[in-house]
Amino acid sequence: MNASILPGATIGVLGSGQLGRMFTIAARRMGYRVHVFSPEKDSPTGQVADLEVADSYDNVDAIDRFAAGIQAVTFEFENVSSETIARLEDLLPVRPSGRVLSTAQNRIREKTFLRDVGIPVTPFRRIASTADVQAAVADGSFPSVLKTADWGYDGKGQVRVDSAAALPEAWAGIGQNDAILEEFVDFQGELSVVAVRGDDGQFEAYQPIANQHRNHILDLSVCPADLPATVAREAVEVTRVIFEALGVVGVLCVEFFHCSNGGLLVNELAPRPHNSGHLTVDAHMSCQFEQQVRALCGLPLGSTELLRPAAMANLLGDLWSDGEPDWAALCALPNVKLHLYGKQEPRVGRKMGHLTALGSSAAEAAQLALAARERLVS
Repeated sequence: MNASILPGATIGVLGSGQLGRMFTIAARRMGYRVHVFSPEKDSPTGQVADLEVADSYDNVDAIDRFAAGIQAVTFEFENVSSETIARLEDLLPVRPSGRVLSTAQNRIREKTFLRDVGIPVTPFRRIASTADVQAAVADGSFPSVLKTADWGYDGKGQVRVDSAAALPEAWAGIGQNDAILEEFVDFQGELSVVAVRGDDGQFEAYQPIANQHRNHILDLSVCPADLPATVAREAVEVTRVIFEALGVVGVLCVEFFHCSNGGLLVNELAPRPHNSGHLTVDAHMSCQFEQQVRALCGLPLGSTELLRPAAMANLLGDLWSDGEPDWAALCALPNVKLHLYGKQEPRVGRKMGHLTALGSSAAEAAQLALAARERLVS
């Protein structure tokens, strides 16, 4: 085990969106200084960090200068090149590691890794050539979902393919890029398990969270998920196996399909805190961002105890279509917490913030979260 990096030290984060912002707030609350590196200026993270460095991830000299001012670094999104991470790993601790990031960056590598270690995943095949398309047309199962292998998030770079005849056009529509074709899953719900592992092997997981999406973007998350106890335990155990097999040190989220037959399939991995885990800030003893700080700095992990059932509703730029939302109406609700990310330009589909509602039950919290969001535009 490496020596702990204690409060008072300076730590870094690559990426400057809302995840980096909430990581920085947690780190500063614990007494750390935080430097952020991204191509953006006046970013959500930069607004709360001690130092904001705006430069390209491919600028080796800038990366070296950034590394010289910090003692360890994490990242808040996957779209950082493996070359940049490898450079940083030569200079200081990077958590999670470049191996974890590389695996999760590419859907084919990710699904292949999961399948090879015995994790149940959606049946899939690689689409990288016309011959692959023709083979899938000949013997593939449809409907399916075609996804770009790299750089996809929030439903971007993916399309449902309802028949074999539609596959060639779908592949052309994503630029004939390296892709993965996954069989469509008949599921009753979508779940996530956010967990953290320390460099000493300590593992802590939050209870499974139930997720609802709208237009491929997470809309509502509820904890605890309404699941049979056996399914909840299985989701956490699968998550533990993935952490051990991949050697994760840090926070990672495992997204599941809860199939109609009652089984679980892993959909994808997010090697960082996750949108669904935002409710941990208000509802749990230690939030996912504090856990990210603890794991990065080699400290003992915090408790994942749920203090009160909670629901999180995303606030997208759509809410600004008729003017500024009515924040006072939302803040009048005593069991609702508002989180805004400091983004200056609201756009349709852009995550501008979220709210968390607390209740005596998960169902009550979910109902309150949706009603609170309605107040913003009523």
